Amino acid sequence: MRVSNKTILLVEDNPDDEALAIRALKRNHISNEIVVAHDGVEALDYLFGTGVYTGRDISVQPTVVLLDLKLPRIDGIEVLRRLRSDNRTKLLPVVVLTTSSEEQDMLNSYSLGCNSYIRKPVNFVEFTEAVRQLGMYWLLLNEAPPI
Repeated sequence: MRVSNKTILLVEDNPDDEALAIRALKRNHISNEIVVAHDGVEALDYLFGTGVYTGRDISVQPTVVLLDLKLPRIDGIEVLRRLRSDNRTKLLPVVVLTTSSEEQDMLNSYSLGCNSYIRKPVNFVEFTEAVRQLGMYWLLLNEAPPI
């Protein structure tokens, strides 16, 4: 199932979790383009058209950002802070998808305006189901504000 030209930005530094997320999306027939950023700098470069993404049409933003918190160079909390402080990305749907069970991470994420906070299930079957539900909701059901 491909939902128009909707793109998913997956911000994930762990190659196993990246592969698992992509596999889970494909297994659930979500064939939308998935752009992967491996750290916070790469994610911000993609979203703001800087660095290796200089010249990218930033008027075309992903439908949803799946954001890990524990990232190298710039962590997910700082990525979220920068997204919410910029008029071009402040309304962009962001789902924190993390292994962190620290209450402070959840509080910080919601305080900075994440749309959802999901702990990655350890079990592949549970992870696949979580990703299926994420895809169905954010790509099919949710009506995002115009950016």
